[in-house]
Amino acid sequence: MKIWIDADACPRVIKEIVFRASERLEIPVCLVANQPLAKHHTALVTSVVVADGFDMADDYIAEHATPQDLVITADIPLAARIVEKGALGLDPRGELYTEENVGERLSMRDLMQELRGAGMIQGGPGPFSTTDRQRFASSLDRELTRMRKERPRQ
Repeated sequence: MKIWIDADACPRVIKEIVFRASERLEIPVCLVANQPLAKHHTALVTSVVVADGFDMADDYIAEHATPQDLVITADIPLAARIVEKGALGLDPRGELYTEENVGERLSMRDLMQELRGAGMIQGGPGPFSTTDRQRFASSLDRELTRMRKERPRQ
């Protein structure tokens, strides 16, 4: 079991929550980004810097994540790829990506992009809040506990 973080756009507070869970449960974490990331004080956290380019980090995560892994991402197309592969996806606001909801979320994302492109609406998601952080921490804890019970360490 490993936790992957699509690190380019992931809020720092979310990374810190994941790092604490990683240390507590001894689960490795891999951050994937297009830019160099800060060094970490634990051997459980590694970083991969991919080439600069559209979806390079997503492609790396989708290629390397296994069905036993958890992927933290706000990128819905990546989440769809992860769910299709059998891995678990969690967005930084604490919502779980599932086979049942990822298709709908992808369709909604595409619709919102079209509406923004046509000038019919502006902006994206609201600012990241304390409630979002708490929801994420609860979801992360719940899913890691469930995953550890279903897939014991080897």
